Amino acid sequence: MARRLARSHRPLLAALAVFLAAGPALADDAGQIKVSKGTVHIERGGQSLPAPVGARVQVADVVVTGADGSVGILFQDASLLSAGPNSVLAIDRFSFDSTTNQGAFDTSLRTGTLAAVSGKIAKQTPDAMKVRTPAAILGVRGTEFAVRTSGPAN
Repeated sequence: MARRLARSHRPLLAALAVFLAAGPALADDAGQIKVSKGTVHIERGGQSLPAPVGARVQVADVVVTGADGSVGILFQDASLLSAGPNSVLAIDRFSFDSTTNQGAFDTSLRTGTLAAVSGKIAKQTPDAMKVRTPAAILGVRGTEFAVRTSGPAN
């Protein structure tokens, strides 16, 4: 009986082992690219990485679009950020507890355009999501917004 029970739990244990092994890697992921058109890359740790649909976005990544590029990123809290052509978007901070919906989400739009639909973090704690531009810091309290910046403020 014990052997039969142990055999029946093997698939569950194998799945759990895979999940636990992937845990540290998944913990670094803030979101995933859902739309990638034209020239888009991720700057991570001094490297320029391709940014196709499905690529993972991590804290400290900088997502860069070219003149023909645009990108849509879905974050773990269901926030959606879309950057247009010639944009530079840094993921400065992202933490999210899916049980309590508590967290913090800070990004910097260095140049370009950004449209956003806030997710669970901003809905739970309205001051917990911020977008910095060279000229201002936006505290996200609503659910949708757009911003454009042309680079460093004078």
